[in-house]
Amino acid sequence: MRRLIHARDIDYLALGATVLGTGGGGDPYIGALMAKQAIEQYGPVELISIDELADDDLVIPSAMMGAPTVMVEKMPSGDEPVKAFTQLEKFLGRKAAATVSIEAGGLNSTIPFVVAAELGIPLVDADGMGRAFPEIPMTALHFGGIPATPMMVADEKGNTVLLSTVDGAWTEALSRNATIVMGGSSMLALYGANARDMRPNLIHGTLSTAIKIGELLAAKEDAAIRLDKLLKFTDGVELFRGKLTDVMRRTVGGFARGTVTLEGTAGDAGSICRIEFQNENLIAMRDGEPMATVPDLITVLDQETVHPITTEELRYGQRVIVIAMPCAPVWHRPECLELVGPRYFGYDFDFKPLRQVAEHAD
Repeated sequence: MRRLIHARDIDYLALGATVLGTGGGGDPYIGALMAKQAIEQYGPVELISIDELADDDLVIPSAMMGAPTVMVEKMPSGDEPVKAFTQLEKFLGRKAAATVSIEAGGLNSTIPFVVAAELGIPLVDADGMGRAFPEIPMTALHFGGIPATPMMVADEKGNTVLLSTVDGAWTEALSRNATIVMGGSSMLALYGANARDMRPNLIHGTLSTAIKIGELLAAKEDAAIRLDKLLKFTDGVELFRGKLTDVMRRTVGGFARGTVTLEGTAGDAGSICRIEFQNENLIAMRDGEPMATVPDLITVLDQETVHPITTEELRYGQRVIVIAMPCAPVWHRPECLELVGPRYFGYDFDFKPLRQVAEHAD
């Protein structure tokens, strides 16, 4: 499976990846601009399956770290992703055969295109989460025994930091603190591994899925038709329609944290929906009862355009649709839920897969 990705494809990719990013993953507009500029300068990027790589080929993911709210005002220089990547190659003493997205998200699905275009290497059609999560160890790669370090962290000033840590918790703590010192956002090269080891620990087809979602949402069709097609394609469900009446958002410890309150409209009139997020949407509650929780995907869409709204772009008065989509099966494993389930984020209830919640509500 080989496909050339041109600049015209990037807007679809960014739009679809923002749906999968569950409110996080970075600003899609900034990421799309960077990716299109790189492709226009260096040529299209080859999207491949990891099965097309030799077992011993080195694959290095490329990503952004930090609070999405910071990226709105702290623009990258454009050099950071490649600098982090090539510095890690230098440390490892090996050239990478390909790069890959660490997560789905508007910016974190497009940043690897910058690296792939400039270095002339292919991009694997996969990611490490099938969605976006706020912390470094929250990847299928981590649970597959692939360490995140050695990791290279780079900022827009030209600084780079090499991290080698004893476990995922220290990786998160030290890289997060380095990112805070760098101004709240940074670019990373991390989780480098041979294709043999990475292959069984990726969520495959993420980028082509994102492009398809973007094409569905950009089609010149009625909003209701596009929403229906999106839900069918993603096996998603509509949770709530309402008007955004309150947003509490703050940047704390390198994360964008907050709560959004919606007053129901149409069939949801008289009910209140509350969404809580840490970069990404974590829980959606209806009148105090969970409708959907992490690790399932919770995404807020604009009612008129049916385009996704990231957590940093939520504003008072917006009329929105809240949808949820099932997560990748890997996240149902008990050891994974210990790190990405509701209790990890401080909520006093267990994860119930989306379909079980929907059936109970019916």
